[in-house]
Order: sequence, then structure tokens, then C-alpha cells
Amino acid sequence: MNNLAIDLQSLINIQDNPFVLIDANYRVVSANHAYCLVYGMSQDEIVGRLCHEISHHSSVPCHENGEVCPHQKVFATGEPCQVLHVHYDNHDHAERVRLKGHPIRGMDGSLYLGEAIVPLGSSDELDCDEMRMIGQSPAFLACAEKLGRVADSEAPILLYGESGVGKELAAEFVHRSSTRKGRPYVAVNCAAIAESVFESEFFGHERGAFTGCIGRKQGLFELAHGGTLFLDEVGEIPLSMQPKLLRVLETGEYRRVGGTESLTAEVRIVSATNRNLLDRVDQGLFREDLYYRIAGIDVTLPSLRERRPDIPALAEALLARIGGVTKRRSRLGADAISRLMAYDYPGNVRELRNVLQKAAALTANGIIHAKHIQFESSVDVIPQKTPQPESPLPVTEAAAMANSAGLSIEEMENRHIQDLLARHSGHRRTVADILGISERTLYRKLNRYGLHKG
Repeated sequence: MNNLAIDLQSLINIQDNPFVLIDANYRVVSANHAYCLVYGMSQDEIVGRLCHEISHHSSVPCHENGEVCPHQKVFATGEPCQVLHVHYDNHDHAERVRLKGHPIRGMDGSLYLGEAIVPLGSSDELDCDEMRMIGQSPAFLACAEKLGRVADSEAPILLYGESGVGKELAAEFVHRSSTRKGRPYVAVNCAAIAESVFESEFFGHERGAFTGCIGRKQGLFELAHGGTLFLDEVGEIPLSMQPKLLRVLETGEYRRVGGTESLTAEVRIVSATNRNLLDRVDQGLFREDLYYRIAGIDVTLPSLRERRPDIPALAEALLARIGGVTKRRSRLGADAISRLMAYDYPGNVRELRNVLQKAAALTANGIIHAKHIQFESSVDVIPQKTPQPESPLPVTEAAAMANSAGLSIEEMENRHIQDLLARHSGHRRTVADILGISERTLYRKLNRYGLHKG
């Protein structure tokens, strides 16, 4: 079969996961039974073939397609390495795998790559409410690998990334990949909680704790007990509330508002922000001790422009989800893909989804072309009917306030948005969440009132 020593071949055969031995020229010299099963071939059919032909269905090594290649790493350094890849089985199904590459010497001193393949689950198993975490770009795979590794830890995780990169999905992925899977997962947008109700939201309250309180309420820590609590926009927590949050994170103990009973919360904290929290610490807006309590492990999620090769696959998945809701499937023409690939997406995956929703609505035959792709920069060319003001307050209340101040509703809304932008350092997503509107709607309002440069 080959010239391997029998004891080395025995070691290969007893591996539970697929294991393959590869020479300096990318050719397979031996494979175990699990490897043969995954790729639907006998060992005689596998030995002598190029490894990338089998696992990647590619005529060139994976590093030529932009992936980090364990073969290159091992033969260049002689050191073990781990990377995350996407492999294809004999049915052409894609599967995320962790490759563990080891340098192995033959009896004659020749160097081989011993590659253990650990399945991480199919794309369907990584499905989330909004969309799947999809990608094969080096930036995405490196991030996904780190998320998979830190999920096994009980340390708090701080996710960094621009608005729209998928921090919520990453947090859910961490929970579902951890030992807490199957236990509560509770997510909260800290920027959307008013300071006056922060304590009640996080710790709950007893009946009669304040005016109008008619019953006991469980807080977020109580709801998440035993599981994961995701604090989105953690940098927006009011400074006055941060000591109370720090105390429960340090001691695990808290009381409901108006209560005397000491309760215990056993939760894992995953936080997310698009701000530099250490800058906030320097500005006196975020406690340093709280920062070090939540930033046990930090993970930065790449922007969409940093993982541009993933755009076609993301767009396909998003269109499938959009079509599932509208019952009208659409597909992208080559010119549309080129246009999508050339844009920088300041709103990241969320913006891509919005662009595709509009494009799917504009096409008549289900084929999306470049002319149907409209980005935020082209909002002003969309024919518009007479705009109706979208007040963040109920219309009657907004009208009454405007009348009492001698202002129109538009002027009142303009001032309100300016005030929110100033208070939240121009953070548009936070302002949109407070107003209860989408970022796209906020963007239109900023254009309408001439605030987009502010």
C-alpha cells in the first residue's frame, strides 16, 4: 500500500476523526478509515491524489484560494498548527472543520504533514434567527475559529466590531457552542434602557417598589440564571448604574428593587460594543474596574469590507431568507454581484440585507441586476412622494408639545434628534434604537434635516 512503518500506520488507523498523511508535494500517502468514509473513497483511491482535490474540490492548494494552509505552515516551520477550513464531502456538502496539522517524520527522515480533521458542524447547525454566520474568507474563518475556542471557556467575552457586523449572532454562536447550550440565553440592548428603569430591568422589582408597580418582575440576571447574558452596546450603560452592575458581576449577588432578599445569579457575560471602551475609561464615561470585569477575552469581528470574498455567499443566503418571507425567490446576475463586491458597506451585513431587500422588490423577473442595487449614497435619486413626518413620539403627544413650544413637528423632531446625537456621541444605531426606528429611517431623517454631516 505504501512504505510507512507498520506502527505509524496503526497510529493513523486508531484516530477517531478523519486523519490523513500528506507529503511535501500535497499528495496523500495514507488515510484512516474515517477519512475514507467522509470522502466516499477507498484508501487505494485516495493514496496518490492531491489533498486539495479531495477536501476542497480544487485543482490548486488552498493557500492559492486565500486560506491559511496547514501544509505550508508545517513544511515552512516544522511546528504544529491549527486552522479553520471549509471542506466538501463526497456529496459536495460544505462543512466547517478544524484542522490540526502535525509534523511527522518517516523512517528515512522525510517530513510529512499529519492532518487531523475535527468537524465543527454544518452551516445548517450554525443557523441563527437573523441569518447564518457564513464565510470562507481568512478574516472570517480566523474570527470564527477564535469564537469556537473561547466558547469552551467560562471567561467573560467582549466583542468588538462596527455596527452591523453580526455581534448579536456571534454572541448567540458562543452560547450555543458552550457548555451552557440548552440553558437560558438572554440578550439586551443597553442603549435602549432608560437610566430610570435600568436597575429594575437588570435586577427585577417587588410589588409596590415604586408608583404604578403592581407586581413582582424578574430581572435579566434572574432570567439568565445558569446561562448567558448578552449585553449589547455595553459602553452605553449609564455611569451611575455601572457600580451596581459591577457588584453583581463580582459577587453574583443582587436584590430586586424594593426587596430585602439576597438573590444569586450564576451567568456568563458576553458583551459587545462598537466603541473603544478604554477611550471611554479615559474620558471618565466607563469604569476601569468594570471594563476589566467584562473584557476577559476580547474578539474583534471583521467588517464586511475586510471579508469581501464572502459577499456573494452572504447575499445568496440573505436572498433565500428574504424569499422565504416574501414567497418570491430572487437571484443575482453577474453585474449585480460585481456592484455588490465594489461597495464598502459602512452598515456591514445589516446594510447588505437592506440593499438586497430593496433590490428583490425592484426586480420584475426575479433576476437582480446592477441597476436594482441602490446604496445609501443613492438614496436621494429614489422617487419620493410627499414625505410624512415619522415622529418618535405618538403623533398627538408630539403635536401638543410642538404647539406649546411654538414649533412644527418637524422642528421638534429635528431638535430631538440633534439632542440624542449629542448625548450619545453621534452613535446612530443607539439613537435609532431609542427612537424605535431603523438606522435606514434615521439616515433619511438626517438627510432631511441636514444632519448627516454632524
